[in-house]
Amino acid sequence: MRTETHPLLSSSLGTQRSITSFHFGPTGGSGGWPRKVYIQASLHAGEIPGMLVAHLLRQQFADLEARGLLQAEIVLVPVANPIGLAQQLHYQPQGRFDLETGENFNRLYSEPSAQIIPQLAQQLSADVDANRSIIRQALRSVIASQAVNSELQSLRQTLHLLAVDADLVLDLHCDFAGPVHIYAHSEHWPLVEDLAAHLQCATSLLADEYGVMPFDEAIFLPWARIRAALPQFPVPFDSVAVTVELRGEGDVNYTLAGQDSQAIVRYLTGRGVIAAATPVAVPPLPHPATPLQGSQTLIAPHAGVIVMRAELGSVVQLGDAIADVIDPISGSTTTLCAGTDGVFYVFARHPYVTRGATVAKIAGAAPLSKKNLLGA
Repeated sequence: MRTETHPLLSSSLGTQRSITSFHFGPTGGSGGWPRKVYIQASLHAGEIPGMLVAHLLRQQFADLEARGLLQAEIVLVPVANPIGLAQQLHYQPQGRFDLETGENFNRLYSEPSAQIIPQLAQQLSADVDANRSIIRQALRSVIASQAVNSELQSLRQTLHLLAVDADLVLDLHCDFAGPVHIYAHSEHWPLVEDLAAHLQCATSLLADEYGVMPFDEAIFLPWARIRAALPQFPVPFDSVAVTVELRGEGDVNYTLAGQDSQAIVRYLTGRGVIAAATPVAVPPLPHPATPLQGSQTLIAPHAGVIVMRAELGSVVQLGDAIADVIDPISGSTTTLCAGTDGVFYVFARHPYVTRGATVAKIAGAAPLSKKNLLGA
């Protein structure tokens, strides 16, 4: 294992934060896809389950490397957001948004395809593997050359440069409360389905783009846009980035983290990253993948106490009661019902909500009319 420290731009006198990355296995890899894997945890710094999973993965990867079983490079960043981890307000963590700028830590990443398409038109050829290397070098060069003027910008640039040349990126998050679920690009599903099965995902949400440039979109979207702009060249589309939501914010324990780390190791073994004497059995996927555009968000029509009426992770039908919103002053109760058939996969983090707050989410198979696929 090799350890690297990446200093961030200092935001104030006397302060200095850094990103620590752990590197395992042979650079370049000895097999097929993926030859480089990048895994990071807790980019939303209040989402801690991934940090514990990364801690266990570090131990497992070090052991596998010592035994000579790693056949691809693995880069692990167990603490992806030291800025957010330090943000505490009245004993409450504030890890989703940067308090200085108000920006979401998992939004607004760089997408430089437009800058490099003209030069790629002169450099690409009929060799798809050579094209992959040329495109990655061009992306890295542009991202590295971008001026950074804040600690947040340097955090984004540092993480982006660590992952930009990876074949597989796993961004470990969690939701308010709910079962394991993932987000991935629609065309990458054949490469991702085994991961969802090993993790026993209650839902797998697929989209072609999100529109707000979170970390995973900044990895895969440039390739889609380059491919569309230069159809005369074979442009690979196997830079896969997946957001993995490891249940809810309170689900931090050794049992669950052990299950999740083992699921990731089994997936990587099945993909040839880890040498195995026998093939890895893939369990059945609990539920089929659905479009992210089919996810319905139930909103509180007024403030009040919320009470769950359906079981998280269960399959619900149109019209089923999902939650009650109770106003204890007026004595009124509003029941929120499913507006689609699907899997009830997210519930609010706190039992009191204000008007307009998210109460629950249901993953349906039928696309809905919605513009913002990810929310704030």
